This record gives sequence, structure tokens and C-alpha cells, in this order.
Amino acid sequence: MTAPAAIAAASAPPAAPAAPRGLVARLPALWPAAMLGVFFLIPFVIMVAFSFYHRVEGGLYQPAFELENYARFWTPLFTRVLGFSLMICGLAAVICVTASVPFTWFLSRTRRRAQVAWLVGILSILSLSEVIMGFAWSILLSRSAGVSNLLVTLGILSAPDAWTPSFGALLMGLCFIGFPYSVLMLYPAVNRLDPEITEAARTLGASPSRAFFTVVIPSLRQAILATAILVFVFTLGCYVLPQVLGKPEHWTLSVLITDQAIYQSNIPFAAALAVFLVLVSLALIGLTLLLGQGRRSKGGR
Repeated sequence: MTAPAAIAAASAPPAAPAAPRGLVARLPALWPAAMLGVFFLIPFVIMVAFSFYHRVEGGLYQPAFELENYARFWTPLFTRVLGFSLMICGLAAVICVTASVPFTWFLSRTRRRAQVAWLVGILSILSLSEVIMGFAWSILLSRSAGVSNLLVTLGILSAPDAWTPSFGALLMGLCFIGFPYSVLMLYPAVNRLDPEITEAARTLGASPSRAFFTVVIPSLRQAILATAILVFVFTLGCYVLPQVLGKPEHWTLSVLITDQAIYQSNIPFAAALAVFLVLVSLALIGLTLLLGQGRRSKGGR
């Protein structure tokens, strides 16, 4: 080797170490995969197995492989509960998204300090459990210590009235628990919007409301749809609010699962209902992920 070549080799930066291959490269993903298997896959497989078991009178069950538990899905009880669950959770998702889109839009246009304060307040709501929210709303809507007493004091009502249990109370509770999630899910997408888009629409003569509905909403349509789906899945899993704020005819699928497992001692049928609920939730979450991938692919073009 000549002297110039030796000097160039000595002054060259050291070569980067070879990337790990095989099992070593997969080690960072093994821990989440193990947690997923221990806390989701294994219990789900056990639940699927129990859904085919045979129920024995007296609250017992024995291993078997029969489809009777899934055949009960065609009974009027299940179809009524399923239809009501889909209806009220879908309605709550629509109301949450309808209220959160303009709220998040105006929130993103405020000062950074105000945004932080609002987001901290929204996160503090999420720190409350569903049990606390349910009983708090039951007190607010009760006859003895509810909002109706304040309205009587103001002269709006002649006598206090109880607004729970009722369909409206349950819908209000689901919207209250789903609204913070919809705001937090929409905030990144809204915050990434270029403000010059609405300014261009205003320059072309559009009013603020028209610019919002013709420019902002179409730009957020995939994020809005994904938020509605996830809020729907979240409210579909609520089982305390329907029992506290609703009547027995307002019970959702989650309450039916609890009733069959605990009070009716029908573990196989409860497991079949739970399998159905998990599969529906996973399908909707998968649809949300597909929408997110489509949004990222369009943004990268």
C-alpha cells in the first residue's frame, strides 16, 4: 500500500456496524408480542373454547363442541339488544363527532397556552372511571339533588323531576364519556391543517361557515370517520352507564354479557356473546387502520 493510500485509509471514518439479523433484530418486538399473547390471545382462545361448551342446569357447564350458544343469536332477545346497542352507540358517536369537530377546530386556532389548558382538562375527564361518571350523572339527573332543583329555583320548572333512568340520560352519559376521546383523536389531524386553506377560501368570497363546511370538513373526512368508528367501539363496551342511567330495556350487549355470566350463570352463552363483541370491535378497528393507511398514502404522494 502506498503512503497516500495508507493516509486516506487512516483518515476515513470507521465503517458502521452491521445491522443485527435474525432473532437479535426481532428482540425489541418480542416483549410486546409476548404481552399481547398473554393478556389477549390466550384469554381469547379460552373464551372461544368456552363458547362451544354445553351448559348444565344449575349453573355448571361441561366441555363439548356445540353451536347452540351461537344459535341463540337469532332469538328476539339478542336481536333486540344488538339492535339497540348499535343504534344508541352509533347515535352517540355521531353526536360526539358533530360536537367535537367544530370544538377541536376552534381549539386549534387559540393560543398555545389555552390549548394546553383545554387538553389538560379533557385528559382529567378521562382519569375518571366509568363508575364515577355514571353515578355522578345519576345524581345530577335525580329528583332530590339534581339539576331540576336548580331549574325550579330559577322558575323554569314548577317541581323537581327525575330524568334518570331514561334513554336521554343514557345517551347523555355515553356522549360525555366519548366526547374527550373524539377531541383527542381529532386534534392531531386538525392541528396539521394548513390555515392558508381557509384563508384562500375566504379570499375567494366564502363565508367562515361555508369555508368550514366546504374546505375543513372534506379535508378531515377520513379522520372524522375513523374517530366515529373508535368512539362507537368504545361506547359499545360500556356496561356501567346502561345499568345506572338506563332502564332494563336500555341495556346494551355488554350488560347482557354481564347478566348472562354473573346472574344467569350461563358462562358458555356469555362467552359466545363476548366473542361476537370482540370480533365486531376488531373488525371496526381494522377498518380504522385501513382508513389511516389510506390517509398516509395520500399525504405522501
